[in-house]
Amino acid sequence: MTSSLCVYRLAQVFDQDEQGRVVVLDENPPEGLRRELLRAARGCPTGSIRVEEAGEGVGEGVDE
Repeated sequence: MTSSLCVYRLAQVFDQDEQGRVVVLDENPPEGLRRELLRAARGCPTGSIRVEEAGEGVGEGVDE
């Protein structure tokens, strides 16, 4: 299963690789995107996105 739905919600923050895995483009997106980030994480059917608080590394929550 790929993560297309997750990626397309915030294309400026996420992309996907050739295998369909989420790639983080911006590990420190603007605070103004927080609501959309949380929505993308909740709505991701594969659970590929996890939003962590500052200092924990947003990029670490991506499936590998």
